[in-house]
Amino acid sequence: MPLRALSDPDHLPALDRRYALDRPVLGLGAGDPPPRILLLYGSLRERSFSRLCVEEAARLLQFFGCETRIFDPSTLPLPDQVTGDDHLAVHELRELSMWSEGHVWCSPERHGQITGIMKLQVDHLPLSMGGMRPTQGRTLAVMQVSAGSQSFNSVNTLRVLGRWMRMVTIPNQSSVAKAFAEFDESDRMKPSAYYDRIVDVMEELVRFTVLLRPHTTQLVDRYSERKEADVPIDSATDLSSIATSPTYRKGE
Repeated sequence: MPLRALSDPDHLPALDRRYALDRPVLGLGAGDPPPRILLLYGSLRERSFSRLCVEEAARLLQFFGCETRIFDPSTLPLPDQVTGDDHLAVHELRELSMWSEGHVWCSPERHGQITGIMKLQVDHLPLSMGGMRPTQGRTLAVMQVSAGSQSFNSVNTLRVLGRWMRMVTIPNQSSVAKAFAEFDESDRMKPSAYYDRIVDVMEELVRFTVLLRPHTTQLVDRYSERKEADVPIDSATDLSSIATSPTYRKGE
């Protein structure tokens, strides 16, 4: 299975627990079962800073009560390289997206854009797959790492892709400048404003994911798809029809 194992999942040396909410969703909705988050990164380097940021994010998400999976893109074929996309890594990526309620995407900035490895993973996620939708209605947090000064080119592109994939991209985001200077010899992120922003982003992702849980089906219900599938509205069960009916308004 192309998943990255997460080392020291409970070790959070850069997190000041005096200010950290271990359950940021209290009062917002059901936190059980744990929110399921898929994390994708955009580099195959042995010391990939996008992967290291994703690993820090996964540890935080687990601290916040989530279940996480980190996909390893190293065996993904190019689009159209394998007939019918019949490849183990492609199947695994799509199954993981179907399993998930939210995503984290982190790409390096290369030539002012996301990397081909990052785009490759998104390209292998179809909008529709046998009547199921691997990304539609899921929450998304976007992050990037840069070798030089801080930039937002990659996160801006990831937002466009998230919108195209019909995902709910949260307002906050993370951009780590000079990423090579932000990790210690053990490949753990040092305490910094950049780390604090990742904490903020993951906290917000968990909240949005839980907030949307009861409404996901209604939020992705579309007129054009009902029409294509020839599924007429049943006024007896349609919530919008019930809410606007005279009887409902009078409280009878």
